[in-house]
Amino acid sequence: MRAMQLDAPGGRFALVELPRPKPGPGEILVRVSACGVCRTDLHVVDGDINDGRYPVVPGHQIVGTVEAAPSGSTLTSGQRVGIPWLGYTCGSCAFCASGRENLCDRAEFTGYQRSGGYAEYVAADERFCFPLPEGYPDIQVAPLLCAGLIGYRALNMAGDGERLGFYGFGNAAHILTQIAVWQGRRVYAFTKDGDLESQAFASGLGACWAGGVSENPPDKLDAAIIFAPVGALVPAALKQIRKGGIVVCAGIHMSDIPSFPYADLWGERTICSVANLTREDGIRLLALAPQVPVRTEVTAYPLERTADALNDLRAGRIQGAAVVTVS
Repeated sequence: MRAMQLDAPGGRFALVELPRPKPGPGEILVRVSACGVCRTDLHVVDGDINDGRYPVVPGHQIVGTVEAAPSGSTLTSGQRVGIPWLGYTCGSCAFCASGRENLCDRAEFTGYQRSGGYAEYVAADERFCFPLPEGYPDIQVAPLLCAGLIGYRALNMAGDGERLGFYGFGNAAHILTQIAVWQGRRVYAFTKDGDLESQAFASGLGACWAGGVSENPPDKLDAAIIFAPVGALVPAALKQIRKGGIVVCAGIHMSDIPSFPYADLWGERTICSVANLTREDGIRLLALAPQVPVRTEVTAYPLERTADALNDLRAGRIQGAAVVTVS
């Protein structure tokens, strides 16, 4: 099969021929049709995070059809499924037992410790595969499987405040804006200063205000979610939230957070991070998305141009989401 393989952190990332994977116990074989492009893939390829298994096929917003399933599986041949970032947990540690499988110390992640979706086929633990809602073409549903899922977890951690600030208006924010507006909340979109195109995009999705990160919104925020991997945005967001508000850092990797005055944190303001996702997050989001309904803005790339998709993401040239089409 064809696959885009990374040989080492920050190393060679190229199209190669690999044997078709053979599913192990409890695994299904999936023929991949599409795989969303995530900033985490960029961190994997660039070596910003580097404790995966190499060589590895990245990609963890996988949409495909089941080619083979083990006896007794709840999934059937020909069924369309989604495979997310969380690919395995032990099921027995204190985190797993308390409903926090996203923090499992023995977790394995798709496209990092387990082979991912920038390939024609992938083997996956059937327990961590989601049946997908009807009504979404493959390339439209793919971004829900990480940008949507991690964003949805971040949105829940942000609480039920009315005024939400989204810092970095890309893949996740364009999905979460639709959900938040549907919930009756007010979204304030922060982009790079002078990025009028992204600001117009945010406004078109229902944001009540859109401006640069150095600008002050017209209201104090109840919560802010930081999607951009820029540590300097944490103290900037703290200045914009009211007392008792929260800043949620939604990325797996972020540059260092600079120091800031304690006065900016005082007043029972909170800073927290989001780590991975749970299967329950996936079930809830995939049931909610058709109700909104969430519509993803997608730019498609063929498998052999996966590196171009990552370069465009790195350069900020993608409006909404990028998706690699495989078959």
